[in-house]
Amino acid sequence: MVEEVEVDKALVEQYHRDGAVLVKGVFDSNWVEKVRRGIDKNLKNPSKYGERLMAKEGEGAYFDDYCNWQWIEEFRQYVFESPAASLASQFMRSNEVSFYHEHVLNKEPGTNKRTPWHHDQAYYPIDGHKVCSLWMPVDPIPRETCVQFVAGSHIWPKWFHPKKFASENNYPLRTGEDGISSSHSRTYYDVPDHEIESGKWPILHWECEPGDVIVFHMRTVHGAAGNSSSTNQRRVLSSRWLGDDAVLATRPWEVSPPITGGLQPGQRAVCDTFPLVYRRE
Repeated sequence: MVEEVEVDKALVEQYHRDGAVLVKGVFDSNWVEKVRRGIDKNLKNPSKYGERLMAKEGEGAYFDDYCNWQWIEEFRQYVFESPAASLASQFMRSNEVSFYHEHVLNKEPGTNKRTPWHHDQAYYPIDGHKVCSLWMPVDPIPRETCVQFVAGSHIWPKWFHPKKFASENNYPLRTGEDGISSSHSRTYYDVPDHEIESGKWPILHWECEPGDVIVFHMRTVHGAAGNSSSTNQRRVLSSRWLGDDAVLATRPWEVSPPITGGLQPGQRAVCDTFPLVYRRE
């Protein structure tokens, strides 16, 4: 049974205005330790989706992997028993919440590989506005290492091409595609990296402690520096949640992760692959 929490309504308003918000101390030490164990299992036994990226040989690596909750028991418990689904329901203002997938992110000490500016929803075969991620660190995160968010970018009218993290190049289009989604006539644009870096829009980032969580919309543009620490890891579990209006969609490239649960475009994203976890009373 999902652990219930009550969220300050001012934080919910901030999330809808800015697209990202820090929630302090929402996960107790038991949940932090459980997630830490799950991450360590994943680091030792990555799936076929796992990768270790380096800016150059000999430096610390940026590890990421996803869709392992069905075999890592600690992640399964986090999905179905922790406060995460209750949080997602309140921030998305959704009566029901299904689970999309988890994503483990670890920047080893001395990692110079950065996370490029991007927003997540373009990677996913998911349309809808009630969609969010919970970015939960299990290590202390200094402000300069924290993921950074472009405030208000979740309500920009443009969608952006997803990028390969290894090369920072746009995803290649499928043969015969022209950058326009065939099912929605949606045009995708390049992420405005230079404008973001020049300070055109406010950037949000925080110092985080284990037990804190950053809630952000799947269309909020974000990126992160490497990990300049010589001793500390930056281990994070980012879980993805879907609300009442989330439906399966098509994209003009191979989606990531490449899972659709056997659903057809337009069907609500609830199935065995995307289980319904929470229903508000």
